[in-house]
Formats: sequence, C-alpha cells, structure tokens
Amino acid sequence: MKKMILLLLLNCAALAPALASRMVTGHVFDASNKQPLVGVAIRIEGGFTGAATDINGYYHLSIPGNNTTLMVIYIGYETQKVKVGKQSTLNIYLKPSKSTLDEVVVMGYGVSEKRDITGSVANMSPAPMYNQSLAGRVAGIQITGAQQKNKIRGIYMPAPQESESYKGITENGFQNPNDNPLSTFSVDVDAASYSNIRRFINNGQLPPKDAVRIEEMINYFAYNLPAPTNGEPVAIHTELSAAPWNPKHRLLRIGLKARVVATNKLPASNLVFLIDVSGSMFSANKLPLVQSSLKMLVDQLRPQDKVAIVVYAGAAGLVLPSTSGDQKTTIKDAIDRLQAGGSTAGGEGIKLAYKTAKQNFLKSGNNRVIMATDGDFNVGASSDQDMEQLIEQERKSGVFLSVLGYGMGNYKDSKMETLADKGNGNYAYIDNITEARKTLVSEFGGTLFTVAKDVKLQLEFNPARVASYRLIGYENRMLNKEDFNNDLKDAGDMGAGHNVTALYEIIPAGVHDKFTNSVDPLKYQKSAQATTNFISNDMLTIKFRYKEPNGSVSKVSQAVVIDQPVALASTTNDFRFASAVAEIGMLLRDSEFKQNAKYDEAIKRARAAKGSDNEGYRAEFIKLAESAKLLSKSALAAVEE
Repeated sequence: MKKMILLLLLNCAALAPALASRMVTGHVFDASNKQPLVGVAIRIEGGFTGAATDINGYYHLSIPGNNTTLMVIYIGYETQKVKVGKQSTLNIYLKPSKSTLDEVVVMGYGVSEKRDITGSVANMSPAPMYNQSLAGRVAGIQITGAQQKNKIRGIYMPAPQESESYKGITENGFQNPNDNPLSTFSVDVDAASYSNIRRFINNGQLPPKDAVRIEEMINYFAYNLPAPTNGEPVAIHTELSAAPWNPKHRLLRIGLKARVVATNKLPASNLVFLIDVSGSMFSANKLPLVQSSLKMLVDQLRPQDKVAIVVYAGAAGLVLPSTSGDQKTTIKDAIDRLQAGGSTAGGEGIKLAYKTAKQNFLKSGNNRVIMATDGDFNVGASSDQDMEQLIEQERKSGVFLSVLGYGMGNYKDSKMETLADKGNGNYAYIDNITEARKTLVSEFGGTLFTVAKDVKLQLEFNPARVASYRLIGYENRMLNKEDFNNDLKDAGDMGAGHNVTALYEIIPAGVHDKFTNSVDPLKYQKSAQATTNFISNDMLTIKFRYKEPNGSVSKVSQAVVIDQPVALASTTNDFRFASAVAEIGMLLRDSEFKQNAKYDEAIKRARAAKGSDNEGYRAEFIKLAESAKLLSKSALAAVEE
C-alpha cells in the first residue's frame, strides 16, 4: 500500500508542471515582411479562452499547462497550430494565404461584381464548432453562385443571412424661413458612423445608406478651434462661404469647442465596464478586441478612479467589485478571464451595471457605465423601445452611459445609438485596435468627462437674406422649436476638449432653383413676409443653450452671422476639409441634395486641406474616399450590365 501511495504522489508531482496555469506572451508577425499584425485571434485548442494582439502585435494569454496547443487565426493568412511546451515567450510568424477563391461576388447591398481574389478562409467560431460548414463571409465578401452555393476546398456553403440593423434616415430638406424661421437641434459628438463606414469600404463594400450619418463623419475629425477663454465650458465659432457642390448656395460652418481640462485635474471617475460575453461576441473582432480596448483604458486610470466589471450573457453578473485605478493588474486579470458563450440578456446587464455604479456613486465625480457589445440582445427587454425606456429611467440617477460597438454581420447600430443618445453619453464603433486607442486614449477626456450637458442650438434665419436653408445631417437630433427653452428636454453632451461641427446649406435671397419652395398665397390670412425696410446685414442668429454637468437649469448665449461670405479658397483648412467630408457623405447616401457633388472634387479639396494631420486620420479619409469612388464606379457598371 505504501508503494502505491508513493507511486501516486510521484505521478502527481510529475503532472503538476503540466497542470499549473501560467502566462505565455509574445508577438505575431507577418512572415513575409516581419511587420506586426493587429487583432490576430489566438485561442487555446479545444476551449474558449483566447486573446487578440494589440497595435504592436503583442499578446499575453493564461494557459493551463505545458501541453497546450494554440490556434492562431487571422483573415488573409494561413491558420497555425502552435505547441507552447515550456516556453514563456512565443513569437509567431503567419504566412499569407495562397489560396484563391474562384467565382466570388462582392455584394454592395444589391450590386454585385465578379472578381478573383486571393485570401484565406478562417472559421472564427468556438473550438467545438471548427468542423462546421463555413458561414460564407470572408472580410466582408459574400460567396454566392448556382443555387446560392459555392465550392471552396470541397465545402459547399449557403449564402450568409446578415442581420445588421440601422435606423432609417429621412434627410433634412430645405426650409423656407418665412414659414420656418427657426431650426433647432441637439449637438452630436458621436463618431460611430465614420468608423463603421470605414469597415464597409475596407471590406470592399459601399455602406448601406442608413449607416451614413454625415454629422458623425464630420465630427470624427479634430478641428483647430480656439477653446473658451471666458470661463464658459464651450466656445462657438462660425465661417461662411460658397457651397462647393453649388456655388450659388452658401455653406455655413458652426464650430463648438469644449473646454480642455488637463488629465490630472479631471474629477475622479466611478466606472462600470458592462461587457457582452454572449456567444455572438466570440469572434476575434469582438470580445478579444473589447479586452484589448478596455485594458488600454485601464492604463489611463489614476489611483482616485474606480472600476467595476459587470458581464452579461444568458444572465448578468458582477465579476469585479469596484476596484481602485492603481490596481491595474487585478483589473486586467479580470478582463483577461472573460469568455464568450450563451444568449444575450442586455436589459439585465444594464440594470446591474447601473446598480453597481449607484452603489459607488461619487457626488462630485464622473459616474459612468461603459458598455461594450455588438448590440444583439435576445433575452428579456431587447427591443429599441424597451432599451429606450430602460435607459431613460436609469439616467435619472446621474450616471452617464457610453457605448462601444464591436463586430459585423449581426451588428445592431440602431439599438446602440439609442442607448447612447438616451443615456447622456457617446457612441463609438471600434473596428480595430487603432480606433480603440483613438477613442479611449487619445480622446480620453472627451470620451469620459462631460463639461456641458443638454447642449442645444437654435438658429433664426432672416428671410430678407435667406430664401431657403437646410441642416446637413443631424436628422435624429432634430428638436421642436419649443424644446430649446425646455430644460426637461434631453439633448446631447460635450466632453472635455470635444469638437462639434454643424453645416448649413443656405440659398441666398434672390436665388431661385428647384430647392426654393413656394406655396400659393393664403386666402383667409396674410402670408408672413419679410419687411421691405429690414436693412440689417444679419443672415441669422445662433442661440446656444447648455447646462453644467451637475446642473438642472440651463444657460444661454448667442452669436450673429453677417451675410459676408468669403471665397472658398480663402476659408480655413478645417472648413474645406469638413465640406469635403460632407460631400463624400452625400455621395455615399446618394442624397437627393447632392446636386453637383463629385468624388474627384471632394478628394482634391480634402487633399489640399489635410493640414498637419499628425495622427494621419485625414490621410486615411482621403484613401477611403478614393476606394469609395472605385466601388461606386463598379456598382454603377454592374447595374448597367
């Protein structure tokens, strides 16, 4: 008996190193050029635990022992199986795939183009599902063919069923100032639409029209606006010139610049990370990218900041109680342990996140839930209306909500936009680790720290100077004229250092075209007409209303715009660049108001107005616009065939 016990103990001792959990780290490179690869999915074979590489190609992953095999998956590269052994540092070199997909049809929402392309086909499903038939989407490419089937490596696959949802947009039309002298809207600092459009174009598709929110495209970029100097939280600036797509019209740019606050002077934060860990979040561009994103945010936190983590799948749970921001290893370890699987009870997760935030509420601090999800809620309260009612109730607590959207295919943009709008927060779409750095590191203050809430603008147009006008974009931010003075009416918020740009296209008095609407004279009452002796040069007056972050009573200021446009060539780089972004947006939407808009002209103007562009975002836009131009030509050629 003693010999048997001794033998068992020796066997356990021999097995202990293999069973002990430990950390393996390293980088993933392109084998052909030794460049780091961002967003590579690294999974433990036969399980759900995984990680994704960051902007430097770096990863770290907790493994169960020395007998672990890693699956390394990246679109466009050959999938590798790598045995870890006793190594603690493991660099991986992926080979670009040489496989060719024949008879591929790139679907541009109803428009198709046949091409031969080279790339890999990787199944991004959990390990137990690796043998399932391929879903049919490769980096935005939809495989089709006879009877909706196509053959790749001997596997026949049905065309995928996409379920992305976008809220319908009815564009703002031209308004006659005699009938509608006031234009009222809420500011919008969101930029999710731009990065989502980038995802479509980079995947070889034109975006669906309702995914194009022009104001979010414009507000993705930083502009060189002076910050307020009079103690106010926001400064307002204007610029007036000719509309590039119709020189007979005017283009008015309104720029708002929020007060810049140094990071060390920002109030303490009480944050709750609300993370979707349902089965739909398994893909490399979802939960692994969420984990990498939030860990970058953790690096920005100070000792006075606190973070709790709530997750939800079939049910919601607290995986990390409120923890000091200087306990970065503890917070990151909790993030790394997250795994995806199950259905999605989004409503329950939101309730628990707000409850946790309220339990740790900082009276003079920044209290915020940061939600990371693809928006695909399917258990409990899940409709847009359900979510809207839930958030409207929860926001009364004084806790703000920011929404970070991830993924593709089942992406629910409409739901996430509603959550952020109603939650007094902002909404960003994170399509890669670089976008995560922009949102959560470079724009840290603007993303998390509100300096002015319920920000509204109301413009009054002088009918003696204006025949007609229209606001470009902001369709889902329009307010009734009486909402401007109603402090109970919710509106958008601005964070530290935020920019907001709004563009109005104005038809001057005396210019008549198809957009200058008129009606027959009224029989029983006099039509409102501009007085003939109105001699002011005022084109319009802008009223600006906001509340302090903890205030309930608004403040108001105003600015007057004189009818003295400058030549387009004499405007600032920011004016010309913003106008180019708006022009591309109208083309992507195939707007009925695009008039003489052209890709070539907008691209030329954007290139000339790029300015210093230290982060390279404007250069990236120019490349995207060039790609959109090519896709547009291809789509048109396919339709004509």
